[in-house]
Amino acid sequence: MQTDVLAVDTLRFLAADMVEAAQSGHPGMPMGAAPMAWTLWSRHLRHDPADPEWADRDRFVLSAGHGSALLYGLLHLFGYDLPVEELRRFRQWGSRTPGHPEFGETPGVECTTGPLGQGLAMAVGMALAERMTAARYPEITGHRTYAIVGDGCLMEGVSHEVASFAGHMALGGLIVLWDDNQITIDGAVGRSCGDDQVARFAAYGWHTEVVADGTDIAAIDAALMRAKGDPRPSFLAVRTVIGHGAPGVAGTPKAHGSPLGAEQLALAKELAGWVLPPFAVPEQVAAMCAALAAIGGEEHATWLEEFAAFDAAAPERAAEFRRAAARLLPDGVLPALEAVAARVPRATRQSSQACLTAALSTMPELVGGSADLAGSTGTVCGDVVTRDDFAARAVAFGIREFGMAAILNGMSLHGGFRVFGSTFLVFADYLRPALRLSALMRQPVIYVLTHDSIAVGEDGPTHQPVEHIESLRVIPGVQVLRPANDAETVLAWEMALTRVDGPTALILSRQSLPQLDIEISAAGSRIADDESAADAAVETELAAAHPSTGVAREIEIVATGSEVALAAGAAEQLRAEGLDVRVVSALDRSRFTADPRAHTISIEAGSTAGWAGLVDLAIGIDEFGHSGPGDEVMAHHGFTVAAVLARIRGYLDGTR
Repeated sequence: MQTDVLAVDTLRFLAADMVEAAQSGHPGMPMGAAPMAWTLWSRHLRHDPADPEWADRDRFVLSAGHGSALLYGLLHLFGYDLPVEELRRFRQWGSRTPGHPEFGETPGVECTTGPLGQGLAMAVGMALAERMTAARYPEITGHRTYAIVGDGCLMEGVSHEVASFAGHMALGGLIVLWDDNQITIDGAVGRSCGDDQVARFAAYGWHTEVVADGTDIAAIDAALMRAKGDPRPSFLAVRTVIGHGAPGVAGTPKAHGSPLGAEQLALAKELAGWVLPPFAVPEQVAAMCAALAAIGGEEHATWLEEFAAFDAAAPERAAEFRRAAARLLPDGVLPALEAVAARVPRATRQSSQACLTAALSTMPELVGGSADLAGSTGTVCGDVVTRDDFAARAVAFGIREFGMAAILNGMSLHGGFRVFGSTFLVFADYLRPALRLSALMRQPVIYVLTHDSIAVGEDGPTHQPVEHIESLRVIPGVQVLRPANDAETVLAWEMALTRVDGPTALILSRQSLPQLDIEISAAGSRIADDESAADAAVETELAAAHPSTGVAREIEIVATGSEVALAAGAAEQLRAEGLDVRVVSALDRSRFTADPRAHTISIEAGSTAGWAGLVDLAIGIDEFGHSGPGDEVMAHHGFTVAAVLARIRGYLDGTR
């Protein structure tokens, strides 16, 4: 126990030293939560610092990401590639110790946390992925997911969505420790929240327990042991004191987001009997952590032997496991997608359903679902995952858009799965924070977003997206694809599945669209040469260079999705008047470049904000829609061939 006390103080003062050196950060949470973190890491967490990506490791998520100094201290003590020099560079440019944990920047950090609640949500996703992996590969799967959350995580709405989901699914491999310090930045939690969190989680179907003294390592250890033996997810409320051991600061908001100050830090160390210099680790603690890390290495070695036996007994399944973990597509998926075609008009959400069905037939790792809209969004994918059947493919997320997207991030981070989720485009607003983290963490989550314009019609302006496509395009790293027919929908799915470094949003129509003859002019599976592309009625622009034919066109009309047919109709009449017109379907607008020799006109039933700097005339909608039949709403807002021609002719008259 003496070593435990010394280790806890080491974590506390490493964190306080980091914040003091940076003159920025949050010392209070690490100082209060250090005992629970040490108990978890020293007695329960199954991990190998020599290989932070070991597939069957336990996952640890610090949802209260402002306490990042605690996590960095743990990683340093246990021998991850995070030397003391990086602790000294806490929150500095180019360091591996950023202000909030960032996936991909620091070995051992499982996900990017900072926006409160999303760490908890991603932990739920990781726990779900573990159960689904165990259902497929029971011979080589047996890990758990742990998370430390704070009061802010539990106040955020996403925590309600995912806690309800986890309880319903009986995710018994998930254990959450609540740092119950009763303090937020602005003051006592009681100023704004009086929830009985333990009763709340019990109502969700979780195993719950209270640890009244957050410094009692034996009590925390015993609570964790009981949690590991319970088939339900577990919520352990651990009462702590923020800024523990810092006189005049402990238990107050002063410990939350500011350095303790040299005088207070020195006093805290004096009261703890700490005489070592800043960033020092006692030899006794270093030796204990090295021994614990070695045990993790031995557990990893045992697992490798188990995997070798599994590989020998079931080589095809083992190869499938390795392929999925590496995010490599099976050989049959692209040919299966190429076979998707229809000669009759249909909505691109229906085309997408056909693509999804084809992909599912060849990709056992492809899983996902919808926010209670699978039939409407074209994401029906077989049997639904239940607490009794984790081998199924379809996840019923319920009407929890934010929770769905955050869970998908956790599943993707866990590894072994390619994931998708769906809802109506207008409700992308509800999941946007998690989509942003998908991009920030470079996770290849596929978002199927349907009912993509005011053509939704009778449901009215609350369900008619206007600014939404543009709002997704401005998020760095998000690939936004809006196909116009079956061929482009196939290409969009190919692009989404072959991308492994970021999310894709598929923007799909509710209404039927004609099967236009569209040539792929510069990328994808069907590439036309310059001559055939120049003569095509419509081209899909997928290059950052304009195809050159040596002939200056007078007009270039660029459109997306359902408006491509409208552009083609307008172009036909303009050509009949003797004008040279090129029509481009900008499946991915980020790759479109206007022809500098032509008058370029865009048509999209959405905000014109992003088109303004790309084209000479942007035809769109910058107001809310109306309730009524979709074609009537579109006509009212000028999306008819006649109205488009009038806008184009008016523009041309003003330029001549």
